[in-house]
Amino acid sequence: MRIAVTGSTGLIGTALVRSLREDGHEVVRLVRRAPRAADEVEWDPARQHVDAAGLIGCEAVVHLAGAGVGEQRWTAAYKKEIRDSRVLGTAAIAEAVASLEEPPRVLVCGTAVGYYGDTGDRAVDESAPPGAGFLPSVCEEWEDAAAPAEEAGIRVAFARTGLVVAREGGAWGRLFPVFRAGLGGRLGKGRQFWSFISLHDEVAALRHIVDTDTLSGPVNLTAPDPLTNREVTAAMGRVLRRPTLFTVPPIALRVYLGDFAEDVLGSQRVLPAKLLESGFTFSHPSIEEAIRAALD
Repeated sequence: MRIAVTGSTGLIGTALVRSLREDGHEVVRLVRRAPRAADEVEWDPARQHVDAAGLIGCEAVVHLAGAGVGEQRWTAAYKKEIRDSRVLGTAAIAEAVASLEEPPRVLVCGTAVGYYGDTGDRAVDESAPPGAGFLPSVCEEWEDAAAPAEEAGIRVAFARTGLVVAREGGAWGRLFPVFRAGLGGRLGKGRQFWSFISLHDEVAALRHIVDTDTLSGPVNLTAPDPLTNREVTAAMGRVLRRPTLFTVPPIALRVYLGDFAEDVLGSQRVLPAKLLESGFTFSHPSIEEAIRAALD
C-alpha cells in the first residue's frame, strides 16, 4: 500500500515507518518544511495547510503529529500549543483527505487514553464517556476535528494510546536512565493505574487498525492488564536488578511539571476491548515482557 504518516520522526512514527517499509509498503511522510526527498509532502498544521496532491493514491493515512504532552512544564502557553497542535493538525488532515477525488479508505488518528480522565480503580473501555479536565477536553476536540473525513465516508479510527514502553523516547525513555542508576521509585503513593503498551505492540496495533475494516471510532491501544505505578516500579526494579526505594512526593511533581502533575498522579485503568474483540494478539501483554522488549 501507499500510506501517508504525520509525526514520522517521533517515537511511534519512526517505528511505524520502519515497520511499513520493511514489509514493502510505500510511505509518504508529511513534513513541516519544503520537501527534500521524493517521499516527503509539505504541510503546516498551524495554518491548516496540506499539499493534498501528495496524498493522491494513498490507501491509508496515519496521523500521529502533536506537541509532546510531557516535553515541557505545563504553562498556559504550552497548554495552548498542546491543544492547537492536535486540533488544528487533525482538522487540516481531515479536510485534505476529504477533498481528494479518490480519498484513502482509512484515516487513523493517534489520540490518547487521556480522554477518560482519572478513572481511579474503575476499569474503562471504549464505551466510557470522557473525563473532566484539560486532557479529556483536548482529546474530545482532537477527535471531533476529524469530522470532515467521517462526513466524506472515510473510515476513521482514533487510536487512544497509553504509556508506550520504549527506551528511545516518551515517558519510559526518561524512566529507564533513572532506574538504571538505582534512583527509581514510585510517584506519590503509587496507587494510580498506568495503562501501558510496548512499542512493538503499538506499531502492530496501528497496522491492525489500518488492515481491519470493522474497526472505527475509538480503539484503546493499551496492554490488557494495566497495573498500578507501585507494581510497575517493582517490575522495573526486578528486570533491571536495581533497588526502587525512592518516592517522588506529589509537591515535587507539581513544581516540576505544573498542571501536568495532576495527570501523572491520576489513575487510568484502560482496557483494549475493541482490539481484543477484533482478534489482535499482544506480543508483550505483561509489563515485564514490555520492559524486556524495550531493552532488546
